[in-house]
Amino acid sequence: ALNPDLENGLVVYRGCAACHMPEGWGLTSGSVPQIAGQHRKVVIKQLADIRAGNRENVLMTPYSSVETIGGTQAVADVAGYIDTLEMSVETGKGTGEDLELGARLYREHCARCHGTSGEGDQDAFVPRIQAQHYAYLLRQFESIRDGRRRNANPEMVAQIRDFEAREAHAVLDYVSRLEPPEELRAPPGWHNPDFAD
Repeated sequence: ALNPDLENGLVVYRGCAACHMPEGWGLTSGSVPQIAGQHRKVVIKQLADIRAGNRENVLMTPYSSVETIGGTQAVADVAGYIDTLEMSVETGKGTGEDLELGARLYREHCARCHGTSGEGDQDAFVPRIQAQHYAYLLRQFESIRDGRRRNANPEMVAQIRDFEAREAHAVLDYVSRLEPPEELRAPPGWHNPDFAD
């Protein structure tokens, strides 16, 4: 992967901030995901997949185009910048009713790839899912399970194929409550200083 130029990454990110917010925290409704702290290689892959038509995302398609954000270096730059953003733990959650079931399902079906605390794996292009908005997780889960998100890892599709609705809600509610390590978390009241102007 190209070495990111974080100054240009900020320039590119200013266009992303209209939806993803200056801090990269998205919306607790889950209509826009938290991208702060996401692994650089994961962001690059997702943008490349959207550009190539391998991941349908009507809202993101115009914003991920070469005309809007630039070529491969610009993608590397913005991905590098996103990776540096501190994460919020004040994210959208589920009902909290089935967390024990969710924890068991996570250990059995998800932890092998996504890690014990949802940290993901940059080198394997596995996204960080800890502290992600519940409704966003649910929407992506259903898109992957139902074959609408074509860029999904086939192993994940097989893992979640037979999940009942209650199981899906339980495991994703559990995931939405997994917290990143202290060094990746934004302190209370933090605002992105790059957007102070």
